[in-house]
Amino acid sequence: MNIQPIAMPAGIEKPSHCSDEEWQQRVKLAYCYHLVDFFGWTESIFNHISARVPDTDGHYLVNPFGLNYTEVTPLNLLKVDLDGNKVEESEYSANPAGFALHSAVHGAREDIHCMLHTHTIPISAVVQKTNGFGHHDFYGAQLYGRIGYHEFEGITLFEDEKKRMLESLGDKHILVLRNHGIAVGESSIEKAIFLLWTVQRAAENQCAAGALGGDDVEIDTEISQKCANLTAQLIRESGFANEFFTAMVRKMKTERPLPF
Repeated sequence: MNIQPIAMPAGIEKPSHCSDEEWQQRVKLAYCYHLVDFFGWTESIFNHISARVPDTDGHYLVNPFGLNYTEVTPLNLLKVDLDGNKVEESEYSANPAGFALHSAVHGAREDIHCMLHTHTIPISAVVQKTNGFGHHDFYGAQLYGRIGYHEFEGITLFEDEKKRMLESLGDKHILVLRNHGIAVGESSIEKAIFLLWTVQRAAENQCAAGALGGDDVEIDTEISQKCANLTAQLIRESGFANEFFTAMVRKMKTERPLPF
């Protein structure tokens, strides 16, 4: 895994047992939690973001359940296995609702190293609609053909739903959890949050346009497909996501104190 360097937070030291690669991942994931709060996408202490631990057999990092996202640090992130068991001692436990989704994806999709799950008001509104996401605005067009849809089965706690969620996701990187929220996954933390930002903007635009009433100017499906292909290519091959992530971290750090 090519983990891009990011400025290390002052006043916090890497534990001796932690590899440099894992520490980079912990720092970036902690920043990611704070960015989600900074953007106003949190659901109190709920929801979850996970990231694979480099060079391990299925271990991933996730937030301690009960902490606000603003309380997450590189040190208090939990390291768990695909069954949700802690592989390092911690005074905290993980949110069991996260294991079905996150462990399923991390266990089956080698191309996904970070998963984010949110249900902001715009996203929750869109995924409640029969047609789901539209593709007639700048951001919605970028999602054309890139979304899997999973029927609502209640709170995602149970082992037997894993197979069905993976079938719904297929080879895509965006999963609509109908009547619930969204889950996105990408090959890095930077790419995953950039993708979620695009999904969030699409939901916001769709809700605002729907509230205005009147007919939409529809985008031809060929143009939407072209937009989607280009966006996917930019995420894979350019440094857009890294630039976005580091810029947002800089902005956040100038506007609010962090605990690390």
